[in-house]
Amino acid sequence: MGRGRLRIYLGAAPGVGKTYAMLAEGARRLARGTDVVVGYVETHGRSRTAELLDGLEIVPRRTVHYRGTTFTELDTDALIARRPQVALIDELAHSNVPGSSNAKRWQDIEAVLDAGIDVISTVNVQHLDSVNDVVEQITGVPQRETVPDEVVRRADQVELIDMAPEALRRRMAHGNIYAPEKIDAALGNYFRVGNLTALRELALLWLADKVDDQLDRYRADHDIDSTWETRERVVVALTGGSEGDTLIRRAARIADRTKGADLLAVHVTRSDGLTDADPANLTRQRSLVESLGGSYRQVVGTNVPDALLDFARGVNATQLVLGASRRGRAAQLFSRGVGVTTTAQSGTIDVHLVTHEEVNQGRRWKALRTAWGVPSSRRNAGFAVATLGLPLLTLLLDHLSGQLSLTSDILLFQAAVIGVAMIGGFYPALFAAIAGSLLLNYFFTPPFYTFTIHQPEAFLQLVVYVVVGVTVSTVVDITARRSREAARAKADSQILSTLAGDILRGEHGAGAAPRASRTLARILERLRETYGLSSVTLLERAHDAPMTPATKRDPGSWIIVATVGGEPCTSPDAGESDVLIDDGPPDGGVLALVLRGRTLPASDRRVLEAFAAQAAVALRHQRLAEAAEQVRPLAAADKMRTALLNAVSHDLRTPLASAKAAVDSLGSREITWSVRDRDELTATAAESLERLDRLVANLLDMSRLQAGSLGMSLQQIAIEDTMPRALADVGGADIEIRTPEGLPEVVADPALLERILVNLISNAVRYNPPGRPVLLTASAHADRLQLRVIDRGPGIPPADRDRAFEPFQRLGDRDNHTGVGLGLALSRGLAEAMNGSIEIEETPAGGLTMVLTLPTAVPPSR
Repeated sequence: MGRGRLRIYLGAAPGVGKTYAMLAEGARRLARGTDVVVGYVETHGRSRTAELLDGLEIVPRRTVHYRGTTFTELDTDALIARRPQVALIDELAHSNVPGSSNAKRWQDIEAVLDAGIDVISTVNVQHLDSVNDVVEQITGVPQRETVPDEVVRRADQVELIDMAPEALRRRMAHGNIYAPEKIDAALGNYFRVGNLTALRELALLWLADKVDDQLDRYRADHDIDSTWETRERVVVALTGGSEGDTLIRRAARIADRTKGADLLAVHVTRSDGLTDADPANLTRQRSLVESLGGSYRQVVGTNVPDALLDFARGVNATQLVLGASRRGRAAQLFSRGVGVTTTAQSGTIDVHLVTHEEVNQGRRWKALRTAWGVPSSRRNAGFAVATLGLPLLTLLLDHLSGQLSLTSDILLFQAAVIGVAMIGGFYPALFAAIAGSLLLNYFFTPPFYTFTIHQPEAFLQLVVYVVVGVTVSTVVDITARRSREAARAKADSQILSTLAGDILRGEHGAGAAPRASRTLARILERLRETYGLSSVTLLERAHDAPMTPATKRDPGSWIIVATVGGEPCTSPDAGESDVLIDDGPPDGGVLALVLRGRTLPASDRRVLEAFAAQAAVALRHQRLAEAAEQVRPLAAADKMRTALLNAVSHDLRTPLASAKAAVDSLGSREITWSVRDRDELTATAAESLERLDRLVANLLDMSRLQAGSLGMSLQQIAIEDTMPRALADVGGADIEIRTPEGLPEVVADPALLERILVNLISNAVRYNPPGRPVLLTASAHADRLQLRVIDRGPGIPPADRDRAFEPFQRLGDRDNHTGVGLGLALSRGLAEAMNGSIEIEETPAGGLTMVLTLPTAVPPSR
């Protein structure tokens, strides 16, 4: 049975109707006779959405007990055992309760798809990894549940559930999304018109990119070369000359006229290496393109106009920007040049010829010198010059026969042979030398008009003429060949330099494993674009497959590691070219880099092997990074264990020593203590033991948190009821409370919430300057309540804020008698266990603000 198909409804914000559309699609398919079941649907108390569940079979959810609380999750095993044709599974980005077989719901869906079951799911744009930080910047609300973009991009169908911001706000105002008491807070925060408009644009742009990828894949699979103007793409051609800056800025202005247009710069490196491109100019122009939001490409081609147009059609470009010819007018009489030729062959692509300061300045002597190679066109030109030039020279010398000697005639013919060698290389020059010797013998050597030579001196002159002509032709041809080889090596080095730059750019980003994965994809994509291929695939031989000729043809012996472009190759023999890599990744087999689209010449083999080697290294780094990610939790646990031992060795021993000293003093019979002294020693012992009790309780709770065994009793409680008890535990501190009336209740464990407040308030009191109160405020936002504890102390530098929540940290605190530094770490852990969070903000005018966010209770009616 094949893999199931995935359909996703994408929304810009909650409430646009994703779940409604999913259920409606399920009902339509059920009416057509399709076997449809509901795997997991969250109606959020919306009656119209719940009505669509009538008539649909619902697979019972799986019950999970975690930290004393009962949760329900998707029962993947039961759903697969039921084996429906279509499963409706809501909330693709949902994080499963710890202890589940998979950490994320999208991983559950992958298992269902692998079982051959079609899945329909939903996701909001703010949960996509690539835009998660942008959404937080726009809305100010962090999204902790995310899904990799690649999961959504792999979906067979993604449909946008779109709604105008004003219509969504009306739906909110009518009570169709949130409860009435939450509407005002939602409309004033997350659901502002500006926020919704920005989220809508993000969703539309993301979906446009996916559609663009699908279109590229379709065009590659169907060998469509013509341009489809579905999206404005401006390609600017760079020669490496100083005029490139002008062309790039002009192309950027053209792209800016259309919102969402792409800017691409391309430099064509000739396959024969004959180029006068300045690497320094290309490097500077590449940086300029990327600073303007574009991307740089480098391709190899024998014919510059053809390579340029092939690239433009390959990326579906709509406009092409070229510089006007730098050649002089005389040179343009013999060849139309790249600009005119490209314009004539461009078809539906608009071509802009931009003037610049280098127009009609002619090419430098260096360019002419490097142009003395002998491709077929030059060789043909050499034969033509020899065929026409030698008879004309013969007529001229015959007219001057009475004025020039045989020696002069031979020297002029020798000059003609050298000229032909400079134009066409060895073979035209050899032809000219032989033909010239026959002409000299027939017309200028006595007896005339015969091929007979009576004078030995004349015979010697003709022999020397032929030998010198052949020698010069050989030297010129060898020089031209060496020049071509050097230029080819230069072209290869430019390609490898571009590859190295792309790899270095791929090293930047968050997360070692995602970074290594991006590097591998970047290498394969660069190879595909450089040589104009339809697809590039990296295969790995299965461990149990022997390396035989039959193995290269068997798709079952190979595993696709990575692929770019159109349809991937499933075996080395499925492509036009392939490179085997024996030095594979750790615990891996033989790798094969397989190319499809055209057969590469043998001269490109060295560069191709360099790409293959870099791909193998990137795959090795990717797998090492994945292994490191798996080991990181163990390292963190070991670090925690070490810190705990350090804490026990000092922080727990200190109160024990104080209590023991006080008790020993009280029990001593050698000293008579006054009543005041006894009370003081008793208080010291009690205070030390109380501090020891708090430290042990914090350590035990932190251990339970990490083990997932901390018991909780989540209830609907009012924050106003918890604050007085927390303030009583702090005792005597100057605290000002500002909370509005009518705050919703929160879902939390009363005892744990009180401990969180005590820790946060105690921390604020400790660092707050004397004479200024610690401020407590509370406010409701959508389905969350935020409590802020504000002090005016020294604060924490932004770079150290995440470290403040690590266990055994006392940032800026040199007092070793204040505890082991578990307060904030424990508080955040308790908050997250109750589906909340604690974040640090900077207090305006100086200080620190601790923001405790908790979920609000849902009224029983919903």
